Amino acid sequence: MIDVPMSNQPGKPCIDDLLDIMARLRDRERGCPWDCEQTFETIAPYTIEEAYEVADAIDRRDYAHLRDELGDLLLQIVFHAQMAEEAGHFAFADVVAAICDKMIRRHPHVFADVIVESADAQTASWEALKASERAAQGDDDRSALAGIARGMPEWQRALKLQKRAARVGFDWPDVNPVFDKLHEEINEVRAEFADGSDPARLTDEIGDVLFVCVNLARHAKVDVSHALRHANAKFERRFRRMEALAATTGETLAGKPLAEQDALWNRAKREEREEG
Repeated sequence: MIDVPMSNQPGKPCIDDLLDIMARLRDRERGCPWDCEQTFETIAPYTIEEAYEVADAIDRRDYAHLRDELGDLLLQIVFHAQMAEEAGHFAFADVVAAICDKMIRRHPHVFADVIVESADAQTASWEALKASERAAQGDDDRSALAGIARGMPEWQRALKLQKRAARVGFDWPDVNPVFDKLHEEINEVRAEFADGSDPARLTDEIGDVLFVCVNLARHAKVDVSHALRHANAKFERRFRRMEALAATTGETLAGKPLAEQDALWNRAKREEREEG
């Protein structure tokens, strides 16, 4: 067994221990071949996946798993920092220093003498500080939409675009016009199907429907990701119950016509309602 130096406090490893482990894994002579082969590009998908697993544990209120998933996410940060240090870009300490500086700089009402009256005022101040930081870095984009990352999930980017536009008044006053717009966009999708289902046009029109759905969730103050995770979990739960019901008669869903599958789906829904 390889001896990995740990912190001086038994049972209480510190961040330096994790950094040492990561450096050992990336050692070209004695490290792990898989870890040594990785690059920023190959690790990035794992980083995103771990962030979603953190969100899933929170959604399920599974705090034991949340601890583990946060550790997995921390490992991703350490992995990127190790590769960056090897390439001469920066080290983990630089990552920590940068975020500490940023948090202090963006919270002058906490770490300086600035007075902020409300959470809304703080949000406005935060965006103003971010804009000034971009300008200091030579970014001359003055749009209200400046700085919205393109690497995030598109539903999340849609939400950020809408929120930014709303800050300058480009927003519906209430939810009713959103419903009207949703009906309009659905009708346009129907029209495209009737006209022959051109893939490019359908992509455009269905994208509009999805964009409006994000807007509807925003007006309803519903978290889009949470709502979709809930819908996915509900579908999976009911579908698995359908499979179990079919299995009680020695059958599978694949062997049943759609009408019988619908009957099993409705039974699964009914059972859920009865169970409360």
